[in-house]
Amino acid sequence: MDYTQLGRTGLRVSRLVLGTMNFGPETGEADSHAIMDAALDAGVNFFDTANVYGLDTHRGRTEEIIGSWFAKGGGRREKTVLATKVYGTMSSGGTPWPNEDKLSALNIRRAADASLKRLGTDHIDLYQFHHIDRATPWEEIWQAVDLLVQQGKVLYAGSSNFPGWEIARANETAARRGSLGLVSEQCLYNLVERRAEMEVVPAADAYGLGVIPWSPLHGGVLGGVLRKEREGGGARSRSGRAARTLADPAERARIQAYEDLCDKHGVVPGDAGLAWLLTRPGVTGPIVGPRTREQLDSALRAVELDLPADFLAALDEIFPGPGPSPEAFAW
Repeated sequence: MDYTQLGRTGLRVSRLVLGTMNFGPETGEADSHAIMDAALDAGVNFFDTANVYGLDTHRGRTEEIIGSWFAKGGGRREKTVLATKVYGTMSSGGTPWPNEDKLSALNIRRAADASLKRLGTDHIDLYQFHHIDRATPWEEIWQAVDLLVQQGKVLYAGSSNFPGWEIARANETAARRGSLGLVSEQCLYNLVERRAEMEVVPAADAYGLGVIPWSPLHGGVLGGVLRKEREGGGARSRSGRAARTLADPAERARIQAYEDLCDKHGVVPGDAGLAWLLTRPGVTGPIVGPRTREQLDSALRAVELDLPADFLAALDEIFPGPGPSPEAFAW
């Protein structure tokens, strides 16, 4: 496994991030533990979760599963860089009581303590804001986070789904307070969806944030979905992001061209999609969210894959990025 620094910090993390959103709703506790053990054995030390994972089935369940895995000992917690998130409501049915969601100082304090309890640990390595909070000033947010840092409950703060201007506003406010500020941004970024390159990735670069792409295969679209359809599989192509993408004939043609290119070079499409992200400037590592051990093994191959220059150039022809702003929309 290859490792890199998380943004401008001294923290070393693996170039693949284990996403845990499927633990609980899709993958049972025993299988989730087996996947985490296999990831750690393979050198993956960066695990990502969120307080709301488990969603309508049981919000918080994913953190509980990770906590029961830590409780097995064997250095599991010590070897893991643990990231979780705060913003969404933890109320059953998804309807929050006042101050039970978003980024008020009160909710940040309560949510952090609740996550620590579910996770069975005394600290969170990377505490991420799951969404922007338009109603709470950054002075209040950083006051709450700085207190958690002083208490030893949180080491670093990160963002998720932030626009570039909000990254700038957050870190300018942190700088005025003498705080470290955001050190990472977790965003939707893959070959199909490259809009992050307009402003989010440049903002992350300017402020020293590591970029952590989520949905690196765009909901399975980049995982050989059309071939799976022809072979009688491809259930994921009939729902979610994949279904919306493939419903557009032009997008479907692009995905076919991508799969043909991968066939020509003898590369597995899913491996290519992950490996491409590892070539992008500023990317710490994509989040892979396996439901099974086999899916984890497949993702691990991408770290070893060296994409040739002509292959990368062909990918840019199929999936041209928007380019930086303002050129992307002004000229």
